[in-house]
Amino acid sequence: MLQAQDFARRRRALLGALGPGCAAIVPASPVRVRSRDVDYPYRPDTNLLYLTGFREPEAVAVLVPGRADGEFVLFCRNRDPLRELWDGKRAGPEGAKDQFGADSAYPIDALDEVMPGLLKGCDTVHYDLGSNPAFEARLGGWLKKMRDGSKERNKAPVQVAALDFYLHEMRLCKHETELECMRSSAAVAVGAHKRGMRRTRPDMYEYQVEAEIVYRFNQSGATESYPSIVASGANACILHYNENTSRMRDGDLLLVDAGCELEGYASDITRTWPVGGTYTPEQRAVYEIVLEAQRAAIEKMEPGAAILDPHHAAIDVITRGLKRIGLLKGKVSELVRDGGYREFFMHRTSHWLGMDVHDVGDYETDGEPRKLEPGMCCTVEPGIYIAAENGDVPKGFRGIGIRIEDDVAVTQSGHEVLTAALSKDPDEIEALVGSG
Repeated sequence: MLQAQDFARRRRALLGALGPGCAAIVPASPVRVRSRDVDYPYRPDTNLLYLTGFREPEAVAVLVPGRADGEFVLFCRNRDPLRELWDGKRAGPEGAKDQFGADSAYPIDALDEVMPGLLKGCDTVHYDLGSNPAFEARLGGWLKKMRDGSKERNKAPVQVAALDFYLHEMRLCKHETELECMRSSAAVAVGAHKRGMRRTRPDMYEYQVEAEIVYRFNQSGATESYPSIVASGANACILHYNENTSRMRDGDLLLVDAGCELEGYASDITRTWPVGGTYTPEQRAVYEIVLEAQRAAIEKMEPGAAILDPHHAAIDVITRGLKRIGLLKGKVSELVRDGGYREFFMHRTSHWLGMDVHDVGDYETDGEPRKLEPGMCCTVEPGIYIAAENGDVPKGFRGIGIRIEDDVAVTQSGHEVLTAALSKDPDEIEALVGSG
């Protein structure tokens, strides 16, 4: 569980990275309308959450280096008994100071009045450019007002610069307290997948398995970190399938890509299991190739390895395996070089994982694939997808879609598989499916 000192440490680190004379402004995400007068469930802006732990809408955090009254200023909604009766409790400016460690706090309605004074004497204002055009226009108005005023002209910031690089670099390497949150999120997701496996039966609908998984998330105080993919049969060959409405048939595979968000951190797991509890020979042959590829990729997750090394390891195993079962023909080296495997494996093996399921951070530095460092967290998720209409492969292979995904943290000595408690051995999966 993150504490106030964790957020304070992050704010200090960000100001240190920005340097003297550089302020940072981080607004909350706007409330999104679902339809008419119904809103989507509110999801805080991740950068604001990372720096403050504050989860309310209509808020702006400002970090001002060297400010006499403290460097952390938070604008938020006033307490309002009537609105709180309808919409829930608010911290208010006093709560922003008492509960969230703000040095100063103001009502959000005072933003236009107070902000120019906070920015006086700052050389550069850092903001996540392009993320919120309406707020960006408002920022431009404050700076124009300062530059147009005869007394303020020489105290106005000279430039607005991107904030994302600095924050993304900080978020890329996780502190131990963050890894504890990710382990907790992973544990809930592991339990949800096990529940989904146990409850799977032929003739159920995909959404019924989804309901079992989401039930476990919610029961544990978590929410979905992304819309769950519950894809049976040939639906598994649609990478981002999310209809989840088909009836599951005995003999089909079920690919489930589902993760949760807990304490602000995401998990992301995929397993593929037989609806009827037994893999066909063709399904097992493909499954074992993907499993071997994933294990080879995970072995490459270590400090100093390039982010693409796991992907290259997976490509090699998948290409050799597809040739072995007769779905590819030719020399392995040429198939890898020419991308012959891409008909069946068309996505990358890994993405960053953290507070967002597709987390922030550059994949290249100086034009080269980034080197892995302790604290970085990735998914490892190779797959094979054989289209149902592919007449060039034997009938038993058509419509097979298999992906196996785990969450992996790079450590000082190698790696930690955060989701290792969820089996991927085909015999163990067969024993689990339909058992509950």
